[in-house]
Amino acid sequence: MALSLEEARRELQERQGLGARYDALQAPHADLALARLGAAYFARKLNEMSDADLALPSRVAGWSRRHVVAHVAYQARGLARLVEAARQGRGAERLEEPEAQIEEVDFGASLPAHALRYLFHHAQIHLNVEWRDLQDVGWRASIESLQGRLVPIRETPWIRARAIWQAAVQLDNGASSHHFPQALSQRLGAKAGVDALSS
Repeated sequence: MALSLEEARRELQERQGLGARYDALQAPHADLALARLGAAYFARKLNEMSDADLALPSRVAGWSRRHVVAHVAYQARGLARLVEAARQGRGAERLEEPEAQIEEVDFGASLPAHALRYLFHHAQIHLNVEWRDLQDVGWRASIESLQGRLVPIRETPWIRARAIWQAAVQLDNGASSHHFPQALSQRLGAKAGVDALSS
């Protein structure tokens, strides 16, 4: 018999003991699972490509695969800053120099292949650490982004899940929406239906 996500989480916590850190009880666990699964899927598709393959066109007009990887990495950094602001009790995201000058997709796409791959992996790890270290009160916060938008922190895993699964397809090296988890496909389909009704 398969365990539910909650049962599996409790079993893992019992095995790992008191010293390990876990997502807060009020965290959006299903969305975190979709985001983390999407990151693993994207990483697998990225690792299937040679360094030369990164220069090939993606499914995004005018972007190489390098651009897609840089975009996904910088999105993780931005979300990590929002979550960090919530964890620290600040009301707004901050971007310190010299990051402010280099967080551009074209710059990221110009990095050597090993640095671009590292950028993705490091940004994803940082985002995961921020999510894991966020207490229940932080998940209820809304933080002002650099663009002046108020972002509910509990939506950040869904924002990431949606973006990273779609970015895997945009790499154009065999990923397909047919590989999406059913829960993701259903939510994307429901959102598309709502968007069609409102247009």
